[in-house]
Amino acid sequence: MSERTPVGVLVSGAGTNLDALLSACRAPDFPARVALVVSNRRSAHALDVALTAGVPAVALPQSDFGGDPAARDRETRACFQAAGVRLVVCAGYDRILSDEFLDAYPDAILNVHPSLLPAFAGGMDAVERALERGVRVTGCTVQLLERGEADGGPIVLQAAVPVEMDDDAASLRRRIHEREWELLPHAVALWSTDRLRREGRRVRILPAPAPASV
Repeated sequence: MSERTPVGVLVSGAGTNLDALLSACRAPDFPARVALVVSNRRSAHALDVALTAGVPAVALPQSDFGGDPAARDRETRACFQAAGVRLVVCAGYDRILSDEFLDAYPDAILNVHPSLLPAFAGGMDAVERALERGVRVTGCTVQLLERGEADGGPIVLQAAVPVEMDDDAASLRRRIHEREWELLPHAVALWSTDRLRREGRRVRILPAPAPASV
């Protein structure tokens, strides 16, 4: 196969989506590899997930940049560029990226959000908000990030998750995570094989190429 797409992953927490992506990358025919993991928290378990898998990982907390988010994003961009990153994945990243960072990776930043966007966009409490509103179905979304409204970029993939009457935030989040672990590697593979075409606010998924004849 052709050279794998180098992916940079932004994380803030436990790293379950990162772990799912790393597992997919172990397949010899997966078209991407994780080149670098960056966290805004030194305490993020996701850093340990990366290092255990032999992937370089670095913490860039806001406190190291004098309270300037743009400066932190510039350093993150520099780290990714030095690692040759072509695709950025926000996998449980709890900070809004600057326009300068977004402009550096046009249509090349995938974000995972635990709702069926545009419902419950913005913030990290989408699961709790879904329960508060009493919805019967929620889910998860992989989207392309862009300037403007938080979580407002074009949708790549979505999966529905029923809300059970006895669900609390922990049980519902667990089932949403299970679908995220499927969707994220799939979206990365689609991007890496040039099968995503943006058409305004929509993203078309192109068919897989026919296998070469013998």
